[in-house]
Amino acid sequence: MDAPPANDFCSVCHSNFKIPCQANCSHWFCGDCIMLVWHHGSAIHPCKCPLCRRQITLLVPGEASLSQRQDPEVAEILGKVQTYNRLFGGHTNGLFQSMQDLPFLLRRLLRELMDPQRSLPLVIRARVYIAMIVSVVYIISPIDIIPEGILGIVGLLDDLLIVLICFLYVAAIYRSILCFRHGGS
Repeated sequence: MDAPPANDFCSVCHSNFKIPCQANCSHWFCGDCIMLVWHHGSAIHPCKCPLCRRQITLLVPGEASLSQRQDPEVAEILGKVQTYNRLFGGHTNGLFQSMQDLPFLLRRLLRELMDPQRSLPLVIRARVYIAMIVSVVYIISPIDIIPEGILGIVGLLDDLLIVLICFLYVAAIYRSILCFRHGGS
């Protein structure tokens, strides 16, 4: 998923992707097309996805786009994407937005953790692994906030809540890494 599907096309210009970028809603667009969508609306607010109407708070350029960075046209568009991410990528609009971004961020993080060609900083890897280990230990331990033995299936709610909090925490860590990589500061 570091590039759009082979037989897909940009939903804005309806042609093959030029400098493909993936939005936090997992849709792909040409970098220039999504920047035009943003500038056509309010430049002080993040644009909405033309397909699903979710707010785009993060744009991640494809690997092919990053490898063509020395081309002046590509560098200009990647600079615009970087500016967009610097303005809107560092924050989400609440819990609902964070939960909507979970599949996008966790899928990318898992691919990055499994790919030996990529490397997350050791501190970030450690934070991700520690959060996962702590949540697994809590789930398998007999000590619960809401005991399953007394309340039955309702007692699983605290376990699900811990898993959700862990996923949100790990996604927030990875989002900050993506913002740093593709947003500059």
